[in-house]
Amino acid sequence: MTSSIRLGADIGGTFTDIALECRGRITSTKVLTSYAAPEQAILDGMDIVLAEAGIGYGDLEIVIHGTTLATNALIERRGARTAFVTTEGFRDVIEMRTESRFDQYDLNLTLPTPLVPREDRFTVAGRIGAQGQELAPLDEAALNAIADRIAAGAYGAVAIGFIHSYLNPAHEVRAREIIAAKLELPISISSEVSPQMREFERFNTVCANAYVRPQMASYLDRLQVRLKDRGASCRVFMIHSGGGLVSVETAAEFPVRLVESGPAGGAIFAADVARRFGLEKVVSYDMGGTTAKICLIEDFAPKTARSFEVARTTRFAKGSGMPISIPVIEMIEIGAGGGSIAWVDAMGRIQTGPESTASEPGPASYQRGGERPAITDADLILGKIDPDNFAGGAIRLSTRLAATAIAAHVGDRLGLSPQSAAFGIGEVVDENMANAARVHAVENGKDISDNIMVAFGGAAPLHAARLCEKLGI
Repeated sequence: MTSSIRLGADIGGTFTDIALECRGRITSTKVLTSYAAPEQAILDGMDIVLAEAGIGYGDLEIVIHGTTLATNALIERRGARTAFVTTEGFRDVIEMRTESRFDQYDLNLTLPTPLVPREDRFTVAGRIGAQGQELAPLDEAALNAIADRIAAGAYGAVAIGFIHSYLNPAHEVRAREIIAAKLELPISISSEVSPQMREFERFNTVCANAYVRPQMASYLDRLQVRLKDRGASCRVFMIHSGGGLVSVETAAEFPVRLVESGPAGGAIFAADVARRFGLEKVVSYDMGGTTAKICLIEDFAPKTARSFEVARTTRFAKGSGMPISIPVIEMIEIGAGGGSIAWVDAMGRIQTGPESTASEPGPASYQRGGERPAITDADLILGKIDPDNFAGGAIRLSTRLAATAIAAHVGDRLGLSPQSAAFGIGEVVDENMANAARVHAVENGKDISDNIMVAFGGAAPLHAARLCEKLGI
C-alpha cells in the first residue's frame, strides 16, 4: 500500500486497538471492546487517534480491519438459527463427522455439537456424480416444500451443501434460486464458500458461514454507515484468515473467511519483522486479553494450511474441534490471555482459562466490578505492570483489588500469600503456552528451540522471557 494516511483497527475479546499512520508518524490507542455494539469501540478509538494527529475522518485514505468476532460467535454459539439443505441420505454427515477417533482409548469422547441440530436439516433428491455429471435430477417440487417449511420457521439463515458440488455447482445454484424466491434470508452455498472435496468439512464450513453471516453482515453494515456519517469516504478492507485483504462486501457474504482475521494480521506482522531483520526461523507469540496464539514462520512467511479447527473440546487434540475448510495461516490458539480467569480445581491445582473476564467487567484490578482474579491481576501483583500507566494511563489499576481477588479465589484455598499465588498463576499460564508451542512444533516436525521469538499483543511481552526459558529459545 502506498497510502500516506491509513488506519488499522483490531477488535479483540478484551481490547480494541487502533493504529493510525499519518505521513510517516504512527499514533495508536487502546479502548475496551464493546460487546453490544463492537463498532462503537472502533469509532471511540478513531476519535482519539485522529484528534491527536490533527486530521478528520475525511482525510483517511484506507481503513484495514481485523476482528475475532466471527471466531467468538462460533465458539460461544451466538449465531443465527440456520436451516441446512443437503442431498438425500446425507442429513447426518455433520454429526457423524469422519467417524475417526482423536483418542482411540477414550470411551467418553466429547465432540462439538453440530451448529445445525437434526430437526433443522432438510434433504432433497438429486445427485451429482464424482466426475461432476448429473446422476439424478434435482427434485424442485420437494425444494419448494422445504422453502415453505423454512419460511414458516424462525430461521435467520440458510446453508446449502450437496454432494460433489465443488465439481458441478448447478444443483446448489438452482436450489438457492428456488429458496430465495420464497424467503428473504441470507443463503450460503458450499460450492462458493468452500469448493473443496470432503463433504463433512465442506458442509460444516458452509453451515458455519451461514451461522455467523447475519451477525457479521449487520455489524459491517453498521460500521460502514457510521464511518460515512462521520465523513469518511475511504475504502474499508478486512483481513481474511489467510492474511490477505477482502472488501467489506465480500466479508459480509463470506464471514467464515474472517474466523482467524485478527490473529492472521499478527502473523503477517511477525513475518515482516523477520524479513526486516533477516530472521529465517521465527515463532510468533501473540497474547492478548482473551487468547494466546503461536505461529511458526520460516523463510519470512507464516505457515499456511487449507483448513483448521475451532472450539476444540480437548486442548491441543487434533480432531476434537469444528473443521473449517478455508485457506488460513496455521497457528495454535489457547484460552490464555490477560483476562483469563485463575481458579483452583478439585485436586487443588491452579488452573487458568479458558473462561475470560473479557472487557465486561474485566479483571478485578480494572475497578469495573470484576471480582474473579485474572492473569492481568497476577502480573500486577508481581510488579510487571505499572498501575498508573496501563493502556497509556487510560485505565488505572488497583493493586488492592487484584490482591483481594487472588487471595479469595486462589491464595486462601491453597494457604498461599497473594504474591505466591500470583507467581503460581503466572507459572501455570506460561507452562500451558509452552506445552501448546511444543505440540505445534512437533506436529510440524520442527525443533522450536531453533527459532527466534517475536512477541506482541497486550500481554505477550510480560510472559515472553519466561516462555523462552521453558522452550529453550
